[in-house]
Amino acid sequence: MPTLFRFLFAILVLTGVVVGSMYSLATLVHPKEREIVIRVPPDRFSPQQ
Repeated sequence: MPTLFRFLFAILVLTGVVVGSMYSLATLVHPKEREIVIRVPPDRFSPQQ
């Protein structure tokens, strides 16, 4: 039975680390907004025959 508790504790710790890192990334990191320009070649506009 002690190995089950050790396994569950390890899973709990790993889950806490993942949830904590996701929370910190969502609240502390602010991405920069910038304009994106994508050039589309003119032959993409012509109808296919």
